[in-house]
Amino acid sequence: MKKATLLLLLISISCTKKEKIDSIVINGNIYTVNANFDTAEAFAINKGKIVAVGTNLDIQKRFSASNIIDAKGKTIVPGFFDAHCHFYGLGLQQQKVDLTGTKSFDEVVQRIVDFQNKNHVSYITGRGWDQNDWDTKEFPTKQKLDELFPNTPVAVNRIDGHALLANQAAIDLAGITVKTPFSGGDILQKNGKLTGIFIDNPMDLITAKVPKPSKETQIKALKAAEKICISYGLTTVDDAGLPREVIELIDSLQNSGDLKIRMYAMVANTPKDVDYYLKKGIYKTDRLNVRSIKVYADGALGSRGAALKKPYSDMHNHFGALLSSPEEFKKIAKKIAASDYQMNTHAIGDSANYLILKTYTDALKGQKDRRWRIEHAQIIDSEDFHYFKNILPSIQPTHATSDMYWAKDRLGAERMKGAYAYKDLLNEYGKVALGTDFPVEKVSPFLTFYAAVARKDIDNYPKNGFQMENALTREETLRGMTIWAAYSNFEEKEKGSIEVGKMADFIILDKDIIKTELSNIPNIKTEATYIGGEKVN
Repeated sequence: MKKATLLLLLISISCTKKEKIDSIVINGNIYTVNANFDTAEAFAINKGKIVAVGTNLDIQKRFSASNIIDAKGKTIVPGFFDAHCHFYGLGLQQQKVDLTGTKSFDEVVQRIVDFQNKNHVSYITGRGWDQNDWDTKEFPTKQKLDELFPNTPVAVNRIDGHALLANQAAIDLAGITVKTPFSGGDILQKNGKLTGIFIDNPMDLITAKVPKPSKETQIKALKAAEKICISYGLTTVDDAGLPREVIELIDSLQNSGDLKIRMYAMVANTPKDVDYYLKKGIYKTDRLNVRSIKVYADGALGSRGAALKKPYSDMHNHFGALLSSPEEFKKIAKKIAASDYQMNTHAIGDSANYLILKTYTDALKGQKDRRWRIEHAQIIDSEDFHYFKNILPSIQPTHATSDMYWAKDRLGAERMKGAYAYKDLLNEYGKVALGTDFPVEKVSPFLTFYAAVARKDIDNYPKNGFQMENALTREETLRGMTIWAAYSNFEEKEKGSIEVGKMADFIILDKDIIKTELSNIPNIKTEATYIGGEKVN
């Protein structure tokens, strides 16, 4: 009798010790991405945060919950970050003509015609063409667009967003002639006439006349981008350059529950918006973090706008161009250095990288833990890598596998040694933040992972990988897509790993991303995405 009473008492005590929480995740192959890269079987979630991590037995002994998430042995990792993308731009692109993957200018034209026949817009815009993918690897001209759309403006961006093709109707609307002054880029001419190609800063002359999207269109764009991103397991995205108007719209949609994804918003470098946010100070909610300014140093390698120390190997006496003067970069850096904001600068060419690295170093003398970022860090002179000891590289692995077919033509063999040098950058700083730059590249973080580790395209080219001395390990890559990206946003204490006290942002995958065959990685699927413990897909 006494034994039975004692047993009942122990059962009673055991039951009372169980803490009631919101959710329990069990039977997972969990990569926590903590400091030791530990694995686990289960974790507990309450009020959107992780309250315990451990074994199935331990978690189920300690907690009870009405919502049990049984992973059934599937792999769980922290929610992916995209440390450099254009989230809003991706959403807007869903409502424009899509020119990605076109293999000729004739295909570009046909897609524009098909789009207009369906949509009948007053001003045709789009993005995605890349002359490097065509048999004739030269910039197109506006002639066919002038013939087909004599009265409808057309302005379509190159894939990298650093070159634009406009027809005569768009040029006339902008009031541009062969005598129009410009700086920080180029307006191409042939035989004394405009070709329709605008590179970097002069593109603004055209885009200034493109009709602004309505608020309804903006909301539709943001929701469309979120749907795409969440389907791939992205739970935090760093949008690299947004105006105040869009940042505030994102904030309102997040506050109303209409937008679930978390956002690190870089403020576009326009004087009015920069002054507003520097005066306002850091703005932070659980889903929105505004504490950085996005600056452009140069253009892109594909359009020969990247600023190089020596001429392009495939264009005599052409160096690319800085988009502002060195004095202007020093001025904005000094201004940001006097605030709590981070400076994140697009720099592709070795000349642009050197200038910005030196500008950062001078502006931040005596300051610690500012985490200023170089976005892309694509081509670095061997003498300049040491600057990255205190400057964070924010890199996009798929740029390497997209550019590898023609980059050597632009740079020559010697400069290629410092191009797409992700391992070298990691060795200097100790961390790298990984992203895609979508919609320049595809959204899929699995392609990011594959490009970082395999350094190949999805057709297994090149057989032995592209400059494999700069490949990252799988662990390094997963850290770059989670905890190191969180660090680059000053968010490593709240997300980026599956640890007690952090936000319950995690994803369930159909394959083990750390152990599956290398060739399987591009085809991994996200089976479920959770943000703050809430299933969002």
